[in-house]
Amino acid sequence: MALLAVTNLGLVAFDSSYVPWRDFWFRNFPELTRVYDRVKGIEPHRDTGAYLDTVDLLQQELQQTGLQSSQVQARLQELRDRSAEIVDTNPFAGANKSGTLEKIKNRMREHIFQHRRRESAKQAFNTFWSTGFLTQRGVNNELEFFNREIRPLIASNYYRSIGENGEFVDWFWLIDAPFIAIFALEFLARTFYLSRRYKSLSWIDAALWRWYDVFLLLPFWRWLRIIPTIVRLDQARIVDLSHIRQQASQGFVANISEDMAEVVVIQVIDRMQSSIERGELSRWLIQSINRPYIDLNQRDEVQELTTHILQTTVYQVLPKVRPDLEALLRHSIETVLSQSPAYQGLKSMPLVGDLPRQINERLVTEVTSGFYDAIVLALNDKAGAELASKLVKSFGQNLATELQQQRSLQKIQGLAIDLLEEIKVNYVKRLSEEDVEGIIEETRQIRKLRS
Repeated sequence: MALLAVTNLGLVAFDSSYVPWRDFWFRNFPELTRVYDRVKGIEPHRDTGAYLDTVDLLQQELQQTGLQSSQVQARLQELRDRSAEIVDTNPFAGANKSGTLEKIKNRMREHIFQHRRRESAKQAFNTFWSTGFLTQRGVNNELEFFNREIRPLIASNYYRSIGENGEFVDWFWLIDAPFIAIFALEFLARTFYLSRRYKSLSWIDAALWRWYDVFLLLPFWRWLRIIPTIVRLDQARIVDLSHIRQQASQGFVANISEDMAEVVVIQVIDRMQSSIERGELSRWLIQSINRPYIDLNQRDEVQELTTHILQTTVYQVLPKVRPDLEALLRHSIETVLSQSPAYQGLKSMPLVGDLPRQINERLVTEVTSGFYDAIVLALNDKAGAELASKLVKSFGQNLATELQQQRSLQKIQGLAIDLLEEIKVNYVKRLSEEDVEGIIEETRQIRKLRS
């Protein structure tokens, strides 16, 4: 079935390109055009065909009676008349081959007037089909030129029949119909098999399982058959498209991931803003105080978390930042003492020398050491850990209680909504200056309404 789909797709491609490439097939495969012209409703054009038939009669009469006979003279006059008619009526236009007529006229002018294309094409044909010109240049030479340079261009013209529907006659559907019938039978059989094998699948679901095969059944948009053909070749392992499929999926995901992430983040922020405006923040604060705390594992996570953070800070962080802490404390003490007149007078007294600085260093060392030792001692004491945990809980409860105050709650809600809007503008959305100005103005109006 994959090879049959490839064959059908090849015929579709050939049929679609036949008319635009007919000149190529006509020059290189004339027997093919004689057969396939019938499929496309193509037949020789009567005017250009009659013109070439007249040239053939002229060649026969020249062999029988010679150039000076009355029959040849009448035939030359007929060719001059037909040449003028072709130039005036342009029988090539119906086949969209007006360029071919221009090529014929240019070649004839170049041959007669030696590359002077501005001369009249009718005059060039009149001169070519005249007794004097043929006698001067030689009848055989000129007829050979015509058969080599002009005849193929004239013979490439054609007439395409038009049906009663106003469209060009096209019998390709007779060639395509057997393929469509085979694909339709295969589609029905596969759908029946899938619906029988998988009981949860309905007939429509089984048909949609191979939705791309529908393109093989359409008598129009035949170029879409490339989709099921490629899929069938891949499934039959005639070609390996796994790498291309992987690259295509990655490119698709990469293109939409950023836009999807932006949409999701914006929706989350919008929902948070809506929740705050509906007062869900205040309800959550009230519920957090009044609702009893549910312990799932008989552990005080707040106390353990506080203890862990304090231990990490004291045993790991403070020893590393102690020099910086001492430098900051030393600078602060020196700044305060430098503003004291007593300290300045002490420094100017004789025999004191560097004693004030030594006292300052001693004081800084004692303060930092005492503070650090006090923290370590508190951590090693269970009662100190419990007091720290109690402090954290009390701080959270009192903070929530104070935040429930109407004025404080309104201010927090307004600031939270504005902060979320600024996050959308600065970090999520890619807005123009006009959009940013509009959002700022809208925010101002909302603030006025709140106040």
